[in-house]
Amino acid sequence: MTVSTQIQTCYRHADRRAGVICQRCDRPICPDCMRQASVGFHCPECTKAGAQKIIRPAQLLRPVVTQVLIAINLAVFALGIGPGLQTRGAVTIDGGLIARGVTSANQVIGVATGEWWRIVTSGFLHANLIHVGFNMFVLYRLGQLLEPALGRARFLLVYVVALVGGALGVMILDPNQLTVGASGAVFGLMGAAVAVFRSRGINVMDTGVGPMVLLNLAFTFAIPGISIGGHLGGLISGFVVGWILTDGGPRYLKDPSLVIGAAVALGVVLAGSAVLVA
Repeated sequence: MTVSTQIQTCYRHADRRAGVICQRCDRPICPDCMRQASVGFHCPECTKAGAQKIIRPAQLLRPVVTQVLIAINLAVFALGIGPGLQTRGAVTIDGGLIARGVTSANQVIGVATGEWWRIVTSGFLHANLIHVGFNMFVLYRLGQLLEPALGRARFLLVYVVALVGGALGVMILDPNQLTVGASGAVFGLMGAAVAVFRSRGINVMDTGVGPMVLLNLAFTFAIPGISIGGHLGGLISGFVVGWILTDGGPRYLKDPSLVIGAAVALGVVLAGSAVLVA
């Protein structure tokens, strides 16, 4: 009696028997193509896609984009500040995020009236000193972590996509509530950090980011007056764009320009959806 056994060959070398499969893409690989990973083996392509960048100490100490974003937010707050270290009502009304509303002077305002820029300007306005101070503190901490890991341009892309994603969340859940703050973008950075750790096989609950996300979500639902839509929209959008840049894009699109294009397209879709929902 003869038993035939199919021999699996390496996806890169058809004449060589495969020893294992890649833990990321499930392709068969021969001993010459095996690359030791934290769990199992990876093929050369997945190893290259998941390779960590070497960051110089000077880059770790100076997250430039983070510092610029903080400076812009603080400058806008300083320009709009009124009595009691709170933003003047006129500034909030002119730039705050709302689908449609009526001011005390019977003026109709909002994204639904064509004021689409509120999707962006609202993310740089804050109600008071505590509001801007807390958001900038969390932005600084997350920027120190993410900007060196993603690179300056990709970090800024994550911030912008999360900002408009938070705006979409507001349009869905709190459309008639005047909303301001960078917390949607900041929550997006938390989501992106989860995606980065996940792509590197790190349990986010073993880091400081996991507890930070859970604690801030608890505050979101427990404290009145906090924008649930903005926080959830930013968190989800940030995770998705982080996954595109660090895991899904390199795995399925391969070409770095296509990965960036997919992330930009996500931002455009979110911004357009916010306008349409409004």
